[in-house]
Order: sequence, then structure tokens, then C-alpha cells
Amino acid sequence: MGKVELATIGFTKTDAEGFFERLLKAGVKKVIDVRLHNTSQLAGFAKADDLAYFLKKINGIEYVHQPLLAPTDDILKEFKKDKGDWRIYEDRFLSLMADRKIEQRLTPQAFDGACLLCSEATPHHCHRRLVCEYLNDKWDGCLSVKHL
Repeated sequence: MGKVELATIGFTKTDAEGFFERLLKAGVKKVIDVRLHNTSQLAGFAKADDLAYFLKKINGIEYVHQPLLAPTDDILKEFKKDKGDWRIYEDRFLSLMADRKIEQRLTPQAFDGACLLCSEATPHHCHRRLVCEYLNDKWDGCLSVKHL
């Protein structure tokens, strides 16, 4: 199997112009929303229905919500609201992906030309990076990941 080009992006700490320009410059064909809750009022231009509309209008980019790649409410609450430890969050989310067997339920081809979307501005403490690393480990490194 050849390399699969996959990007990731967060929408916080950026404006709509910067966000959409990064997607366009990267040649993204599909945005895979990996947020558990994608309709928050705090999401601004990244609310699910609005985002799907903008992506399609701006460059014909497909929008897919994939909660299978999102942490549970319990994992999120412990980390965000209770100021949890990143290592505990990471361990719990990696276990969740293993339990869900995401590497068997999805295919590398589904990610080709795609971009994983989450709210975090950078991938360092974001589950979108963990998804990429987990799948790359399970799929023999076939994902070529670029964080936008």
C-alpha cells in the first residue's frame, strides 16, 4: 500500500480566512470532524452544518463527522473540566481506540486527501494526533501526516 496523505487542523486561535486558506493550500478533499460534539455555539464557523456548507462552497470539500474517532464524554470531562493529566487522557483514549478496533472499522483509503478536524489549535495535546499515531502504528506507517 502506498502512502496516504492525511492532514490535521484545529479551528481555535484562528479566523475563518486562515482556517480555510490552510485547507485550500494543503489540497484537502475531505474534512473528517473528530469532535464528539460538533454543534457547540462556541465553534463559530466550525459548527457542523455551517462548516459543511462553507467547505462545499469554497472548494467542494466533503465534510464527514466521525465520532468513532472522538473521546467519550467521561474522558473529555476528566481532562478538560477537572484539569486532568495529559498522560492519563492519552492512555485512556488509546485504550478506547483499541477497544473500538478503529483500525479494523476504517480503511487507510478513507483518509487519503483528508484532514482530521478538532478544536485544539495545535496537535500536541489533541486527540487528532493520537488518532494518527495509533492508526499509523496499526497500518504499518502508511499515513503521511501533516499538521496544518
